[in-house]
Amino acid sequence: MIKILSPILFAFFISPLWPLGPNPLPGDPFVIVNKTTNELAFIDDNRVQTVVSVGTGKTKDLTPEGLFTITIKAQDPYYRRKDIPGGDPNNPLGSRWIGFDAQGTDGRIYGIHGTNQPASIGRYVSQGCIRTQNEVISSLYPLIPLGTKILVTSTNKTFTQLAIENGAIDK
Repeated sequence: MIKILSPILFAFFISPLWPLGPNPLPGDPFVIVNKTTNELAFIDDNRVQTVVSVGTGKTKDLTPEGLFTITIKAQDPYYRRKDIPGGDPNNPLGSRWIGFDAQGTDGRIYGIHGTNQPASIGRYVSQGCIRTQNEVISSLYPLIPLGTKILVTSTNKTFTQLAIENGAIDK
């Protein structure tokens, strides 16, 4: 039985349908964060759907760069560091959390989230997360499934160039 299942499991895990593959396929949802401009682009259906302002790390190294995978999503996330429940107006994580596996973490350390400090958007202010308006994260939340790839970078390239280079948009 194991000999029969092994090729099937192997094919499944290397399949482009497996969400933990190296890159998105053209048409797949894809998120790009450019720390140079403090902007986030949502790519889907083979084109850039929207671009929004975000806040990133106080220093360049706080928000890790690379290609990561969305591993956790939470509505009204609990803020563990200061024991603040989700939905509390003092919660700095806002209304939604979309966590990714940067630096070998499980999606609970680095993420895209709302904020209770909207004036911080567009600035270098966080401890490493990517923050955006609560309305923005609430609208993106249902569009970004687990397994979606997220590219965090510092560049002068356009979002379309980056999406093409990473396979999310056909040339």
